[in-house]
Amino acid sequence: MRTNWWAAALVALLPAPVAAQSLARRIQDAGEGTVRLSFAAREGVCSSGPGSITIMDDADEEEWESDCERGPVRVSLRMQGGRVAESETYVGGRWLAGRGRVTDLGLVPAQEAADLLLALAPQVGEEDGGELVTAATLADSAVVWPQLLRLARATEVRQETRRQAVFWLGQAAGAEATKSLDSIAVDGGGDVEIRKQAVFALSQRPEDEGVPVLIRIARTNRHPELRKSALFWLGQSEDPRALTLFEEILR
Repeated sequence: MRTNWWAAALVALLPAPVAAQSLARRIQDAGEGTVRLSFAAREGVCSSGPGSITIMDDADEEEWESDCERGPVRVSLRMQGGRVAESETYVGGRWLAGRGRVTDLGLVPAQEAADLLLALAPQVGEEDGGELVTAATLADSAVVWPQLLRLARATEVRQETRRQAVFWLGQAAGAEATKSLDSIAVDGGGDVEIRKQAVFALSQRPEDEGVPVLIRIARTNRHPELRKSALFWLGQSEDPRALTLFEEILR
């Protein structure tokens, strides 16, 4: 049963690279108990303590230096019956001895870790699935947006996991992320809450990318909740194009 589950986790959703399969094998071989892995954090990721993970912008430290600790990302997986029963993500700090059986895989390649965590995300509980998605997006130099898009569109995946995938798509760099979010928002057959999350994520994109798409959704989308959501986030943007749209509607 354990072997079948790992095959499903790594093959059903993502075309996991051979390296990620090797990392999966190391976790599987660890058996029951807690498995820990660490990997390099992407630029700006830091933590000032438990439950605090921050992504700093370069502009944040032009005249001030934070005590926020930079990396590595540390992920703890509690394994039970061949499955991830619980997960925790930290940045920086040090592992303590822990209770029960603990296997520390040490520092692993960031891309391999991201691929594996995204493959595992659909297989665990709602909150822990979202936790694994978040952890994967913190990996240094890892390209994750194609996997995030597949997760966001997978209707069989738990909603919180999909919501986190959509949120992090909105944080991904480049116009491709905006195109992906746009396709989710306008998908007439998609879950309304996930589509609203895509509208929110569009509002987090650079204004030249996100605002035109939000204006189009506000003008043409057939779903009233999505139009309302687009208008709300346009109202937060203070963009002159949004004001023009409001004037047009009110007239």
